[in-house]
Amino acid sequence: MADPQQRVLTTVEDTEAFGRELAATLREGDLVVLDGPLGAGKTALTRGIAAGLGVLGRVSSPTFIIARAHKAGQRPDGTPGVALVHVDAYRLAGDLDELDALDLDTDLHHAVVVVEWGKGVVEHLSERHLRVQLAREPESDVRTAIWEWIE
Repeated sequence: MADPQQRVLTTVEDTEAFGRELAATLREGDLVVLDGPLGAGKTALTRGIAAGLGVLGRVSSPTFIIARAHKAGQRPDGTPGVALVHVDAYRLAGDLDELDALDLDTDLHHAVVVVEWGKGVVEHLSERHLRVQLAREPESDVRTAIWEWIE
């Protein structure tokens, strides 16, 4: 396990670019747990991850449907893309039965799974995961990301 890293993200575009950078390190079977308050940039970061993975289709918040699956296309470097499952665990409120019904452990074998509001809820699905804590400065678009691989 490496020490946590930190980056200041001054715009939404910076947040998406950071997501593309993270995607370059992600492979099928990786779990990404995003945490932070409303407006911290979790969905913007996921859009960047999706772009870096080369997924097909528009990425938006899965708040009302809980999970969205995105098929793999092609990564920006021309290599085969990786599918993405984007989950919003906020409405699950720690309900492990509802979480189990999503079969995320099965998805982990064929996709990168990104879970917004996932801290304390989904870590057990994988032996290791990338945790990204996002914070937003009050009255500003400036965000801070702190991330680390947890094993």
